[in-house]
Amino acid sequence: QVRPLESGGGSVQGGESLKLSCVVPGWMFTCGVGWFRQAEGTDREMTARIMSDGAIDYRDSVKGRFTISQDNAKNMVYLQMNNLKTEDTGDYYCSFVRRDGECPNDRYWGHGTQVTVSS
Repeated sequence: QVRPLESGGGSVQGGESLKLSCVVPGWMFTCGVGWFRQAEGTDREMTARIMSDGAIDYRDSVKGRFTISQDNAKNMVYLQMNNLKTEDTGDYYCSFVRRDGECPNDRYWGHGTQVTVSS
């Protein structure tokens, strides 16, 4: 299967911004797409998601700072991250959200993109 391809990570100071990009197979938009963060020693957790009906959700800790968007024509998903904090550090992955119906049971993962925020 075609896996997502993430880019845009880097090392920044607290308060700075980064914009992550991800190329996904077009069918993933049907299942909703999201960004997931994995901090060292922890499981991946949903950071932001945008569903096929346009509904958007964020993890509480990033509300007001992160913005997820997508460009269906380009098969792209973005995560604009502003006012970054040290707790945002981790590897970021994008994938589909729903795992029922026509959507696969297991998410497809790419290599991720690393974000490091220092104080």
